[in-house]
Amino acid sequence: MKAHTHETQSTITPERALEFLKEGNQRFVNNLKANRDLLEQVNATREGQWPFAVILSCIDSRTSAELIFDQGLGDVFSIRIAGNFVNQDILGSMEFGCNVAGSKLVVVLGHTKCGALKGGLDAAKIEGLGMDNLNHLINHFDPIIKEVMEDGEERSSANSSLLERLNHQNVKSAIEDIRKQSSTLRKLEQDGKIKIVGANYDVETGVVSWL
Repeated sequence: MKAHTHETQSTITPERALEFLKEGNQRFVNNLKANRDLLEQVNATREGQWPFAVILSCIDSRTSAELIFDQGLGDVFSIRIAGNFVNQDILGSMEFGCNVAGSKLVVVLGHTKCGALKGGLDAAKIEGLGMDNLNHLINHFDPIIKEVMEDGEERSSANSSLLERLNHQNVKSAIEDIRKQSSTLRKLEQDGKIKIVGANYDVETGVVSWL
């Protein structure tokens, strides 16, 4: 399988880009990697890159987008931050990926048993450890936690039902933030030039489900 060129990228629709990722995850789950010459891809991409998708995922060591979607060099822009949430710099990276470099798909990829979201649920304990920047990060999830918690429900990472509801809502909130905070990406989606979708990776099975 060869690296994408400007010509092949220009013929890919948002729908086909999504199919590429679905097919890639199917190969990953079945342990059937596509046949790639990575050194050939290094050579093919030395003058430029034409990825077909931008993927925002968590920094979790189990969730490398290139691996779980079985993609090669030059295929995807991979943005990673603990808890796969959006800020202005990430939006700028997405705008570059789609509006400048021509990608056709934006994916927000959450995952089961997310440590960042667990930290958000256990914020009181984490804050006691005195890590100011980590405290700032996990406090990002507080409004979403309050949104998904039911009356009288225990706020704890041990509450697996709450953790998974938070995971799904966090992905949906990130997609809403992309559309609200980036007029560039919103217009590209409205014009049918890109799709913005959410997904969830199961760290126990390797399967990506689409939200």
